[in-house]
Amino acid sequence: MVRVPLSPEERQRGERFGALLREARGDRSMVEVAAAAGVSAETLRKIETGRAPTPAFFTVAALAHALGVSLDDLVAACAEADGGEGEQQLLSA
Repeated sequence: MVRVPLSPEERQRGERFGALLREARGDRSMVEVAAAAGVSAETLRKIETGRAPTPAFFTVAALAHALGVSLDDLVAACAEADGGEGEQQLLSA
């Protein structure tokens, strides 16, 4: 199966998502959050740095649960047209 290359917008959305996870993680260690979500610390590192811009749904759901963030809030915050306001909205909730 050939994987279609990601568009620049998809890559940017992945970077925004990674930044949101880093911010939501706060002072918690990457290892602690990854363990709580049932993913490897390397997977979380790749997502947070944008090297894995399209993680699987269940990975996203597990991370959201571990961080106490709703999926709806993540979707809103990562919306392409948010102009950066979504991150503030998520973190102030």
